[in-house]
Amino acid sequence: MNSRSGANMVRRKRWRHSPENSPSKRRRRSQSECRSRRWIISSKDSSNCTDKIVVVSYNILGVQNASNHPDLYSNIPHRFLEWDKRKRLILEEINNYNASILCFQEVDHFNDLDNLFKNSGFKGTYKARTGEAKDGCAVFWKDELFNLLHQEDIEFQRFGMRNNVAQLCILEGNHDKKESNACNLTTMEPSTGKRRFVVGNIHVLFNPNRGDIKLGQVRLLLDKAYKLSQEWGNIPVIIAGDLNSVPQSAIYKFLSSSKLDIQLHDRRNMSGQLEIQSNRLFRSQIRDDASISMTLSRQLLYRWSVEELRIATGAKGITQLQHQLKLRSAYSGVPGDHRTRDDIGEPLATSYHSKFMGTVDYIWHSDDLVPLRVLETLPIDILRRSGGLPSEKWGSDHLAVVCELAFSKQQQCLRSEP
Repeated sequence: MNSRSGANMVRRKRWRHSPENSPSKRRRRSQSECRSRRWIISSKDSSNCTDKIVVVSYNILGVQNASNHPDLYSNIPHRFLEWDKRKRLILEEINNYNASILCFQEVDHFNDLDNLFKNSGFKGTYKARTGEAKDGCAVFWKDELFNLLHQEDIEFQRFGMRNNVAQLCILEGNHDKKESNACNLTTMEPSTGKRRFVVGNIHVLFNPNRGDIKLGQVRLLLDKAYKLSQEWGNIPVIIAGDLNSVPQSAIYKFLSSSKLDIQLHDRRNMSGQLEIQSNRLFRSQIRDDASISMTLSRQLLYRWSVEELRIATGAKGITQLQHQLKLRSAYSGVPGDHRTRDDIGEPLATSYHSKFMGTVDYIWHSDDLVPLRVLETLPIDILRRSGGLPSEKWGSDHLAVVCELAFSKQQQCLRSEP
């Protein structure tokens, strides 16, 4: 061994045994990286906007679900799964975002949340799932900023689509109440009227094989949201929730493009979950329907029975589906970093446990709302090093998706009485 190679060996040994590179140091460094999320501000001109709101969509991991599926959290210390700890983390996290509206899924301790968030100035409404499951959906809003004008719930069981539920709320901004930084941008001129808008909150069926039901649930929510928007004066719409569908899926395409030819898609893979689980794909691979041969569509058609098509479309003999809302995804509207986003701008992962890492959580908005900024998710490599969620910092196996939206000045509002 010459002196140079000997010196190199010494340097390698020193590096390997350096305290800075010890397993405990690496673990602490990973935990530190996993604690931080940053805001990404849109580069688009916002001078034509007014009245901002901060919206959060968050699957907070139901207590019963965590207990019933221990295999998903085998790498997670038990203390990170305890509800008393997790609910405090969720409250602290939400308070850091200065949020205006919260859309929660997998809520099975609503009274706990209601008491906690009441102290932070929120009011809330809850809809439990039908059937044996104990969790449901909850919408909270800042009481000093908004009034609840109307609420209705969807029990999908009534339409033959399992026990999932969704919520629809009409909120009105109240400028007579105390103003807050969560409501008005200092660089924007506040409106003189009262803004009204629809908020939809949904937790779509998980079962990847029942694409007919998943699509039917999304379709029904969008139809009812559009109807409410028209009844209340063509007001803006926000749709939030856990769609149990990835950005590469047919269900995502239906939301973003407003239409879908069902014959071109396999009922058992409408949500893209199986593809993600088997291939661990994190890059967008959306294919143009026009490039798919009619031979393939005929091969897939047999997988849809008459009843499955009826559930998916709401009518018999229909294969071309369309909704009336012009929706945009908040995250795709504010470009981010390649370490956290896919090719169409969606987060690479909003959920992480031992059997899944991918994006299923979204905030959609009508085109009379403008995304000003979004809260970036965590890079895939950092998530992997963390070993899974929940963690010391994050109170769920999902990451909250958070955006700040503003009303376009062209969007009319209800004028205050003189």
